Amino acid sequence: MTTAHTPETPAAPVLGTPRLLPGVALNVTASTVSLTVADVAASREFFRTHLGYEVAMAADGFASLTRGDAAADIVLLRSGSEVLPPEQRDQRAAGLIFALTVTDIEAEERRLREAGAPITMPLREEPWGERLFQLTDPNGVVVQFVEWAAQDGESTQDGAVQNDEPAQNAASAQDAEPVRDEEPALLVITPTAENVTESPNARMTGLAAPSRGSAELSTWTVAMEAGQTGPEHAISREQVWTVTAGVLDVTCAGRTEKISAGQTFVLPPDVLRQVHAPQAAEAHVAMRADGVASVPGTEGTRTLPWAQ
Repeated sequence: MTTAHTPETPAAPVLGTPRLLPGVALNVTASTVSLTVADVAASREFFRTHLGYEVAMAADGFASLTRGDAAADIVLLRSGSEVLPPEQRDQRAAGLIFALTVTDIEAEERRLREAGAPITMPLREEPWGERLFQLTDPNGVVVQFVEWAAQDGESTQDGAVQNDEPAQNAASAQDAEPVRDEEPALLVITPTAENVTESPNARMTGLAAPSRGSAELSTWTVAMEAGQTGPEHAISREQVWTVTAGVLDVTCAGRTEKISAGQTFVLPPDVLRQVHAPQAAEAHVAMRADGVASVPGTEGTRTLPWAQ
């Protein structure tokens, strides 16, 4: 039975047709994402070096970036800037994913990995056909590369999938069954000499990390000789340390604790800490893979090479 549509029963909109209020004519000529970050220079160089953005305009605490293609322009603003409304000045970009749909995603992932980009989620394919990997910039901005896998043999000339409704496909993921046949049940990681980082204060051996098969966590061991003291610093993510040999004196937020072998301590994010070894000691550390370090008196943040 067909029901005639009356003014009281409007027709359902055709999927994909824009819906605007009566009298509204929206003509989008460009799109820009504005990100409030602590270190504008660090994010600016990240987007220039790894994503091919160019600086269109820059000033103290401000940078406007563009690519000249379909990617959205980016404006970087330093937190606390007076150009922001007062209620927004202390906010920073968080909980945001800046997604770029690309072709030949394997080549992009390989290029970025070889360039030393901070890949915090390795390339993977979701059951609903989305292939993706993620980077995290020094200010914690997540950049996601996406390519839709070909389905039923349908693809464009350059290999990209024709998909006008990615949001609908992503929403259906809730009902999709995970595909596990091609995934190993267990990943075994054996550290090598390439995973060892020597500093004047300690020796770090990387274990699980995004570059070594882990999608979410990084783990590593720390070995310190008697008398060695690490620099005072803060980490953007919580860390869990388990002392496996010797003793560590750990100062966090002005309070010092002596941690012996067999004990575990938790260091909260964004709090100054310092680790001293009164005797030779070793520890195992776990952290979310996107954590970065900051040191008092220096600008910007630093990645942890052994956790990448």
